[in-house]
Amino acid sequence: MDGGPLDRHAELIARHAATLDAAIQAVRTRQAWSPFSDSPSTKIHGPDKPPAGKAAFESRLGTTFDLDQPGATGATVGEEVSPYTQQPLDIRYPVSDPDALVASAITAMAQWREVDFELRLALCLEMAQRLYDRNFEMAHAVMHVAGQSYTQAFSGSGPNALDRGVEALAYAAKAMRDVTPTADYHRPFGADQVALRKTYTLVPRGVGLVICCASFPTWNAYPAMFASLATGNPVIVKPHPIAVLPMALVVETCRQVLADFGFDPNLVTLAVDALAEPVAGRFIDHPDVQIIDFTGSPRYGGHLERTVTGKLLFTETAGVNTVVIDSVPQNQAGLGAVARAVARSSSLFSAQMCTSPQVIYIAPDLFEAMSSAIVDQIDAIAADPAQAAGIMGAIQGQVSLDVVAEARRAADATPGARVLREAGAYTHPQFPDARTLTPLVIAVEGAGDPEIYAEERFGPVLFLVSRPADEAVMEATWLARTRGSISSYLYSTDEAFIDRAVPAYEAAGANLSINLTGAMWINFAAAYSDYHVTGLNPAGNACLADLAFVASRFRIVQRRRPIA
Repeated sequence: MDGGPLDRHAELIARHAATLDAAIQAVRTRQAWSPFSDSPSTKIHGPDKPPAGKAAFESRLGTTFDLDQPGATGATVGEEVSPYTQQPLDIRYPVSDPDALVASAITAMAQWREVDFELRLALCLEMAQRLYDRNFEMAHAVMHVAGQSYTQAFSGSGPNALDRGVEALAYAAKAMRDVTPTADYHRPFGADQVALRKTYTLVPRGVGLVICCASFPTWNAYPAMFASLATGNPVIVKPHPIAVLPMALVVETCRQVLADFGFDPNLVTLAVDALAEPVAGRFIDHPDVQIIDFTGSPRYGGHLERTVTGKLLFTETAGVNTVVIDSVPQNQAGLGAVARAVARSSSLFSAQMCTSPQVIYIAPDLFEAMSSAIVDQIDAIAADPAQAAGIMGAIQGQVSLDVVAEARRAADATPGARVLREAGAYTHPQFPDARTLTPLVIAVEGAGDPEIYAEERFGPVLFLVSRPADEAVMEATWLARTRGSISSYLYSTDEAFIDRAVPAYEAAGANLSINLTGAMWINFAAAYSDYHVTGLNPAGNACLADLAFVASRFRIVQRRRPIA
């Protein structure tokens, strides 16, 4: 028989304790660990979950996704179009008044801030588990709003993203557990002996706003949501208008967990808007919104960094990710391994990722052979429709097609630039109407104007630049300092060169991968082990994840009085 809410809460804490302990151990040791499997194999999940997930996604099409939130205006929005069918999803989302969502969050926060933070952590872990349980549905949702392949949507936007959320919970636990709740203080002052009882209360900052990006909506949202919720702050989730469904599923799941355990579901709400009528500014300017997590364009992220004052702001935008190829092992296999690593990572999700390499600096003596090998590797992926579908996925929207077209025009207009590989569609084996585009590859030789590649181009565009390696490192780190970089890559057989290069990347705040080849994607970032974004260059001011990402989401208020 149910022993009541307190027993259920204690059972929940106990049920998730081992996972939380393991996560804390993982961020301490930086070793490989996850409580989830990122494979969609039926050997792991059984034969029923994949079709059930697809059916659950399809049942949403052409319906209204009502979360029963406060402040409903009676209006609905819905602008999602599948990159795979190029047809509208025809899902409508009820619009809520921003002031009403903030007011309901403040009301819910009154109870939430008094909840033992160990219970808040356990509730977030329960949310993560339930989201994992419906990951087959989430995979189809991400596919059909973002364009990720099925396997990438299942893993990268499912377990890998949830890992980032659980990682944030580990740091939240560390930060909050580090504050002792009470202390007895004794010391002499002159002839007197002072004895004080001191109490330290963790106080949340206020309502958190999570602004999600379109291409990877869950990956940055989970750590932001869990970091704020665990530290006592309610969360309003603002998805991109063309990628609402994944975050609506997230909010639905979180609200259900809260209600199941006796808490106000309005601790987590969804704020939807239309492309023509953005609503984020209403929340950003609201005095009760005190935490803003933003993922998206450098333009808007930079605007927030310049204008948001008196509030916590965490940003991840983008940058110009570079590869410097100084030398490779003196055999064809060595050159081929590097070319394959670069081609695969540049083709993954059609370079619609913040970690995609864009500028490949190649030593002049290697330039022709390496350029040819990279193009050959891309051609091999594009020529196999099944492989292309699994790696490249689809192009999310017209904006990325425009990026490629603009780069193609720039190549024609730039002295020293020439096209090595034209972009072109591939035929998707399951979705013949999919919007697809294989990479455009542009060579830049001689003096070359760096402006052609010195800005992020969010789409399948790759620049191969002939440059002596030491000069390449100087330019790559200059780009990191001035334009931002989330992931940098270097290949060399010369340890002295590597030793010279490393300090330049560190000074630029650029994370560096050295001589990575093989089965693992070079732009794969592992939760609990890899720090994603340094906060030291224009690609973002926050790191996923570290203590700084969570510790300032609460403050410490003390009281003291004499011990009788």
